[in-house]
Amino acid sequence: MYKRITTNTLHEMKSKGEKISMLTAYDFTFARIVDEANIDVILVGDSASNVIAGNETTVPITLDQMIYHASSVVKAVKRALVVVDLPFGSYQSDPTEALRSAIRIMKESGAHAVKMEGGSEIGDSIDKIIKAGIPVMGHLGLTPQSIYKFGTYSVRAKEEHEAKQLIEDTKFLEDKGCFATVLEKIPSDLSKKVSKETNLPLIGIGAGNHVDGQVLVLHDLLGLTHEFNPRFLRRYLDLNSTVKSAIQNYVDDVKNLDFPNKNEMY
Repeated sequence: MYKRITTNTLHEMKSKGEKISMLTAYDFTFARIVDEANIDVILVGDSASNVIAGNETTVPITLDQMIYHASSVVKAVKRALVVVDLPFGSYQSDPTEALRSAIRIMKESGAHAVKMEGGSEIGDSIDKIIKAGIPVMGHLGLTPQSIYKFGTYSVRAKEEHEAKQLIEDTKFLEDKGCFATVLEKIPSDLSKKVSKETNLPLIGIGAGNHVDGQVLVLHDLLGLTHEFNPRFLRRYLDLNSTVKSAIQNYVDDVKNLDFPNKNEMY
């Protein structure tokens, strides 16, 4: 059992054939539970835009909002590696702006690393951030921040040219010095090929079981959300129904003057 997970730990785990577990968290309470359950990596994902703020995409969430969520998570974590998504617009256009964004996340939240979507097209930004001493996790395949470019959340890299580009981008990220890469919603056979082409720890979401680890959105895993039903999602609980039932019971008890009872009063 590792006492504290670092970027180097992930490489050790890969070399030993030990799978990497990763989940999202966005607040202190859930982050503490996730960390105490011995998760390896906590991702403060820009998926907070969807599951916390109710936006249709990840695009609207701001850097300030990501720092707020990240700082809440970091306060709860004692073991896991905390990685924070650089949100849309904070790194794509200008490497200097990308570095400023990454520095703000690290200094103001206390997180351990940042994650960025894309390959060679954001190479200058990755280079600048890593040279400043900030660890970077890559993200290839389906990149939700580019949803308006692709127009769909369907499986990526099914065509040969896109699959070839994904392999090249994975090698590119490794050469740049990224410590790991997320592969999202790509064919399992492709992730198997990619894993043979790189020494990077690869963490999949909808990328099959040939990768070095898996990541899911916590709210999806717990069944708090129920309208999102991709093939790769396994729900381990149905908290939507459980929580709703508890609240309904509370409402009934209040209406019926059953709460508070004599033992619950001063």
